[in-house]
Amino acid sequence: MGALHTLDYVVLLTYVVILVVVCVRVSRRSPDSEDLFLAGRSLGAGMVGLSLFASNISSTTLIGLPGAAWSSGIAVANYEWMAALVLLFAARFVVPVFLGNRLVTVPELLEKRFDARMRKYLSAVTVFLAIVLDTSGSLYAGAVVLQVFFPQLPLAPTIAGIALFAGIYTAAGGLRAVVYTDALQSVVLLAGSALLAGIVFSEFDFSWQAMVAAVPADHLSLIRPLDDPDLPWLGTLIGLPILGFYYWTMNQYVSQRLLGARSVDAAAGGSLLAAVLKLLPLFLMVLPGAMAVSLLPDLQRGDEVFAQLISRYAPAGVAGLILAGLLAAIMSSVDSALNSASTLIAVDFVQPRRPHIDTRALARLGRMLTLGLMVLAALWAPQIDRFPGLFAYLQQTFAYVTPPLVAVFAMAMWNRRIGARAALYGTVSGHAISLLWFIGSQLGWLTLHFTIVAGVLFALSGLAMAAWQIRFGDVPDPDRLAAVRQEASWRISMPLRAGMAVCALLTVALVLSFW
Repeated sequence: MGALHTLDYVVLLTYVVILVVVCVRVSRRSPDSEDLFLAGRSLGAGMVGLSLFASNISSTTLIGLPGAAWSSGIAVANYEWMAALVLLFAARFVVPVFLGNRLVTVPELLEKRFDARMRKYLSAVTVFLAIVLDTSGSLYAGAVVLQVFFPQLPLAPTIAGIALFAGIYTAAGGLRAVVYTDALQSVVLLAGSALLAGIVFSEFDFSWQAMVAAVPADHLSLIRPLDDPDLPWLGTLIGLPILGFYYWTMNQYVSQRLLGARSVDAAAGGSLLAAVLKLLPLFLMVLPGAMAVSLLPDLQRGDEVFAQLISRYAPAGVAGLILAGLLAAIMSSVDSALNSASTLIAVDFVQPRRPHIDTRALARLGRMLTLGLMVLAALWAPQIDRFPGLFAYLQQTFAYVTPPLVAVFAMAMWNRRIGARAALYGTVSGHAISLLWFIGSQLGWLTLHFTIVAGVLFALSGLAMAAWQIRFGDVPDPDRLAAVRQEASWRISMPLRAGMAVCALLTVALVLSFW
């Protein structure tokens, strides 16, 4: 088990060589901070969309989605189709505001609407999540799978090696290197996932009826009962939109591609492409995990499913391509998180204190920050092995940390009465409630599913902001309100709006098909 053939090594080596060549060529074009952080605001729709998809479909996703489907069924795909709807909503109502204000970081918008304190608050939390969740989770997941094929590899040094490779080319090339390599990686990722899905389905003679007969019925339903321990329908309704909105709209790790787009239509078109691609994981990653219930019934934990499917069923050469897809996922997630975190620190914390800093000096600082954050993530990643499951580690942390941030962003965009002090005090109050709720859940006093908790925390945070607003009574300045007002020149074109409507209908049809 775990043995690779010579052809697999050839495929892997070929991929690595191509990746290095692309990185070297692209890295020569990143001389200053604008190129390092935003690729010179030159990205087209295709690059934006492929990079959005690749940075999201990380090694944690490749391992977490099949593992969760093996354990509890395809309801985990609700995260994927909900992401498509969130992307469409953001492209229509939020992205034009981002590009119209020419933001470098998402927290900048909160400074324009409220004050500098809210900018630094959101930025600090986002950096924390980028290192502890996005980067560390991807490093850990990649090392776990590589250990299946190379059992002699120790966990911590393997994580360090992956981090070093991704950190160096991210520091050298910045967002342009990240996006170009993501475009390459998304193709490899889709090809590898499609091959593995086809191989697994072939074990049932490509018969849907045979697969349905072999898999427990409750494993093939997207919508689960209210008391379901894994993903109840109420959590899908009120929790997943909150988690998805933070991830796809507020998270610098993802939104940096949108900010680097050459125009509003390029950003919106990229979001539409990513939304369409987000409908594929149900078929390429989740259903193979559900099928593995009958193929691999004796595994100890779901996180082993992806690696075991490759090890047992992928023929020579194909295993190498699938592992190249895994490597692509690791690189795309790690480079994206490192680049975004260094951008936030440099632009939101350093530049305001040193407003006259040279753009090249800021770029040098960004590169040093990238390498430093890489070290922190590599040191934390081995600790994830102490948690019961990778996907649960990621999603539960997001569920407690992000709802107050989404609430203050919603207030900034669509409530004209909330002032700066109410926004800050309400966000802090929301996180205080989140901490108390988390402690109560760990002690067994509160037992609501974390997706439902996310929706409740969002509502409580919004109420806290409204209460503080009544207490302070500050009237927002008209200039601050103007920052979130959509101008006519920011609107996206009619063909893109029509495409978004079609994508939304496809998403609804998909959900109804697996109800």
